[in-house]
Amino acid sequence: MRKEQISPEISKLRWGTVELSGGQRYKDVKLYPGGSREWDWNETGTSHVPGIQPADVEELLEHNAEVVILSKGINQRLQVKSETERMLQNNGVEYHILQSEKAVDKYNELRKDRPVGALIHSTC
Repeated sequence: MRKEQISPEISKLRWGTVELSGGQRYKDVKLYPGGSREWDWNETGTSHVPGIQPADVEELLEHNAEVVILSKGINQRLQVKSETERMLQNNGVEYHILQSEKAVDKYNELRKDRPVGALIHSTC
């Protein structure tokens, strides 16, 4: 895999913080091949209910993620809108919806060999 296709590694997840191996820290994070940034729910109107919006995921696909990991939060309170899942299915994108610690494990495993994107929620 070329360097621009490698997704950043998550080194630590604890309540309220996602830390990357490069030292960057986020409350909630968007990760994609070649980079990361704060996941600001206000940009798309995301809230625990109705959950992750299609617009939250679009940026990951724009950065050529072939697999998408969506975290539901540490206590699994964050939902995923059915429209988001439908969009991923319609685009033929492999995706996983997991509790946050499991999402981090899956993401770190997949990032070694594939262009992967993720939305990681560090609380609820």
